[in-house]
Amino acid sequence: MPSLNIEELTRVLPHRYPMLMVDRILEVTGDSVVGIKNVTVNEPHFTGHFPDFPVMPGVLIIEAMAQVGGILIGHVNEYARGKIMFLASVDEAKFRKPVIPGDQLRIEMKILKMKHTVAKLQGIAKVDGQIVAEATLMCKVAEREAA
Repeated sequence: MPSLNIEELTRVLPHRYPMLMVDRILEVTGDSVVGIKNVTVNEPHFTGHFPDFPVMPGVLIIEAMAQVGGILIGHVNEYARGKIMFLASVDEAKFRKPVIPGDQLRIEMKILKMKHTVAKLQGIAKVDGQIVAEATLMCKVAEREAA
């Protein structure tokens, strides 16, 4: 799959501002994907997290990982296309460095296991080649009507 820009992403992901956490997919190869999240000071969470030292909340880094993973699941699992994916669990999450405005998150997701409606993924987020966060995620595919 070639790279996806923001217009193509919004055809696949149901998220919209302020919850769309992916700006571009660079590549999808087999069971892995690489996505980009540009972190800007204009994002609403920086108003209160923290006013004097803006830091991207870890939960939003995990959300960005889940969204990049959702692109991958939709690419490799034909059943998942056109459906919605929910984050089911987060394990082994580690946050190694703060992510601040001006950073570009490079999110690498890999499928560890996948069944019909459930996928387990390993994710790493990097800034300037350094790991800033990592986690194992489980996502569940569901019909949009059930959401």
